[in-house]
Amino acid sequence: MALLMTRTGLVFLALAIICGAFGAHGLESMATAEGVETWEIAVRYQAWMSLLMVGLGVSSFRVSSWAFWLVCSGMLVFSGSLYVLVLLDLGILGAVAPVGGALMIAGLLLSAISLKHLD
Repeated sequence: MALLMTRTGLVFLALAIICGAFGAHGLESMATAEGVETWEIAVRYQAWMSLLMVGLGVSSFRVSSWAFWLVCSGMLVFSGSLYVLVLLDLGILGAVAPVGGALMIAGLLLSAISLKHLD
């Protein structure tokens, strides 16, 4: 699980950098200032959750696999809904983002509860 967590985190971190670069250099002509700000929020949360996955994956600590999947799915739902909201100007997706946020929070809390040090 540690290898999967690390690899997943690194791939999502690379994608966050790509999305961040697109937001900084290509999005301004396609979206409003509010849309660019929303995009940056999606990138920021994706990067933080990706760093969490990498950090836990390479550390001597382990968490429940459920925690990993909750964080991963929460990040996809949260950031993904915001990316699509900005690209397609679908305001209804703003109501989906809190579901992703709740999944991330649940994953973080489960990580805190299930955290174990490998001896």
